[in-house]
Amino acid sequence: MLEAESHSPVAHSGTSTATPPEQSKIGFVGLGHMGTAMAANLAAAGRRVIAYVRRPNRMDKLAALGLRPTTEITDLFDCEVVISMLPDDDAVLEAAFGRADVGTEGFAAGLRRGAIHLSMSTIGTGTACYLAREHARYGQGYVAAPVFGNPDAAQARQLFIVVAGVPADVERCRPLIGNLGQRTFIVGADPAHANLIKLLGNMMMATTLEMLGETVALFRKRGLDPKLFVEILTNTMFGGRAHRLYGDKIVAQRYAPGLALPLALKDVRLALAEAEDAAVPMPSVSVVRDRLIAGIARGHADLDWTALGLIAAEEAGIESALSGMKGRAT
Repeated sequence: MLEAESHSPVAHSGTSTATPPEQSKIGFVGLGHMGTAMAANLAAAGRRVIAYVRRPNRMDKLAALGLRPTTEITDLFDCEVVISMLPDDDAVLEAAFGRADVGTEGFAAGLRRGAIHLSMSTIGTGTACYLAREHARYGQGYVAAPVFGNPDAAQARQLFIVVAGVPADVERCRPLIGNLGQRTFIVGADPAHANLIKLLGNMMMATTLEMLGETVALFRKRGLDPKLFVEILTNTMFGGRAHRLYGDKIVAQRYAPGLALPLALKDVRLALAEAEDAAVPMPSVSVVRDRLIAGIARGHADLDWTALGLIAAEEAGIESALSGMKGRAT
């Protein structure tokens, strides 16, 4: 059953005798744009955040945000919760379990029994099931909590967070999750369900961006200002958050990275794999997959997935109108 809640969070009673979250150590793995903003919010809320990074040259910057950076994975072993915010399935698996072929150690082997891995990455359902199973074998908990939102939303604590896991583990993570987003949706005990919702949500976003890009390209090809078109549509039949936010960005040709094209392509492929496994055709998503591949082949890999609008314009023969504007900051 779906449960939705807004924050600010309150403590929840239960059978756990775990250390109160404000006193416990919280590990964080995956300090990219999203992860850094999220970890900084935890530190600002008074959490003791151990931030694991591989590059020592990042440590001063992270320390200035109130984090406790380390290059030693073993420093996560006494954390009550370890949060991962990593780009793909392989990165999450390596962080948790290491890689014998390259001699890297994961945190799961040293994490104490009863600790929780709170995975906030966008990954496949099969990987989520494997993570839950392996952490259970170590006597640890696993909670999936993928997020909807970009780095700006992460910094402003405006993320929407979809959560699934063993109820007692979810309860222990709620105060932390409350420091990171504006609303949480509890979707059940199976972590894979949270990841499926995130993948399908991203697919709806990707197809929305494709249609926005195509319609804006047509309006522009006719020599008209697409700003008027988007203003009319977003104030009538398409007034949702996605159309308003991304419609304006496509009109303004702002493609600075939020979710870069290769990561969007990764999510599309994961969703199509889910669809194939369930024998559910998703032809519109297949089109978006090919458009993302085309954009990457054209050298747009460093751009946000709003660059689906750029690709649509190029296909319409108006590439020169957007020349030099691809990387303009949002």
